[in-house]
Amino acid sequence: MWKSVKGAAYSLYARRLRAQLDGASLPRHVAIVMDGNRRWARQAGFADTRVGHRYGAEHLDEVLQWCADIGIKHVTAFVASVDNLRKRDSGEVDNLMRMIEEVVAERLTRSSSVWQVHTAGRLDVLPDSTRHALKLAEEATRHHEAGFHLNVAIGYDGREEILNAIRCLLEEEGRAGHSIDDIAQRLSADQIATHLYTSGQPDPDLVIRTSGERRMSGFLLWQAAYSELHFTDVYWPGFRKVDFLRALRSYAARHRRFGA
Repeated sequence: MWKSVKGAAYSLYARRLRAQLDGASLPRHVAIVMDGNRRWARQAGFADTRVGHRYGAEHLDEVLQWCADIGIKHVTAFVASVDNLRKRDSGEVDNLMRMIEEVVAERLTRSSSVWQVHTAGRLDVLPDSTRHALKLAEEATRHHEAGFHLNVAIGYDGREEILNAIRCLLEEEGRAGHSIDDIAQRLSADQIATHLYTSGQPDPDLVIRTSGERRMSGFLLWQAAYSELHFTDVYWPGFRKVDFLRALRSYAARHRRFGA
């Protein structure tokens, strides 16, 4: 009885939050730091906290549906940094990579998915099977025409992304026969941006980080320069639709000054 009453109250509250967003300014691009999988599993009583990665991977599918339903067409999901892959226990990393292959990549290639997949990060630091699964997902969704784009940030480091973008720009200009002095005179932020992983997409308007951490951890350092930030104490697998709607409501209530 109590569970049904609680469920009805939750549904009513979610509808009220959704109604408050009608006509509101919503982000075109939401970036998400999906943090707290292991802590959620520990809190839920699982002996093996690595199971949190499966719940976290499956939950991404649900959150993408919320974004699609409300019309948010660009999402960047921070799955794992280069440091995560290098410093964490090999068993945990193997488990995480398996979840990416079995859950994220597989579900995104279903015929019912509207998301076009893009990878953002160093694929060379990933296991061959994970790299292959993500490349297949990119190829399988390349021709999706709904205009929904998902960037999977894996093997990612924000400083390295900027460095690589500048390196690629210099190499491109060098092949065109331009001198260093000439390149320096013409160098612009827009030129660098065209060589970032998210080239051609709008910068994130809103960055959401779960688990209570209040830092960016090198995530989208260039692109998120003027993003609104939303931190929530909820662990990623427990991030509910009402938490998502609250983040959007908070965003809609802010006056964006873009650094001013």
